[in-house]
Amino acid sequence: MKMRSSFVFFLVAAALAWAQNPPPGGHGRFGAAGPRILGAEAGVPRRVVKGAPFSGDLITESTETLADGNRIRQTSTAHLVRDSEGRTRREESLAGLGALAAGGGAQQVVFIYDPVAGASYALDPVHKTANKSAWIARPSAAAEARREMWAGGVDQSVKTEALGAATIEGLQAQGTRTTVTIAAGAIGNEAPIQVVTERWYSADLQMAILTRRSDPRSGETVTRLTNVSRSEPSPALLQVPPDFKLTEHAAPHFRPPAGAASQ
Repeated sequence: MKMRSSFVFFLVAAALAWAQNPPPGGHGRFGAAGPRILGAEAGVPRRVVKGAPFSGDLITESTETLADGNRIRQTSTAHLVRDSEGRTRREESLAGLGALAAGGGAQQVVFIYDPVAGASYALDPVHKTANKSAWIARPSAAAEARREMWAGGVDQSVKTEALGAATIEGLQAQGTRTTVTIAAGAIGNEAPIQVVTERWYSADLQMAILTRRSDPRSGETVTRLTNVSRSEPSPALLQVPPDFKLTEHAAPHFRPPAGAASQ
């Protein structure tokens, strides 16, 4: 049981590290550039947000068109919870994180981030185990965006334009479109490559509630927040259940690629 729990913890940590530090020019296709990660957050909180409790479902849909016209469509759903003190909970399957569950098949995992207690937890609801590690603040959304646009020092240009305001899922949001153009020949490409990211940000929730990313190398990924409730969540959702076996792990340290932009 301990070996299985540790293996699941390693798979989750590896998936999260890949989501944070993709390789330059990575397509997200398993084998060529690692496991496919649906969505950009993968359970990792960027920063502490207080006074904006909510719960909702984060749905990520990815479509990749192959050279022969065949399409690969994948969908993942994560349930998100945040309280007024900035504690967060994220529940989804290992398949949704782009990781393979030990023993085959999808397995549910729960992440609880508690900046008040300075701890992070990865819960296995099936075996009632929890792994505890120190909580580490994430970079700002702007810093994450800069990291995402980083392409190993290749020749590229970045253009950002405002899209105005819109109401999405009953929330007011401001939109921006960022276009990253990789120059011809920069990565062996014959013609320029354009990667377009459209982001709709809710100042009320202090987070993006709709993101659409189009990359000709990997297809289109759309992530949206739905079924939003602004009620204060039950405190029990943000605590490790008393009947879970709790162990502490030093979170695996994954170094960013050489030359990555500083945060």
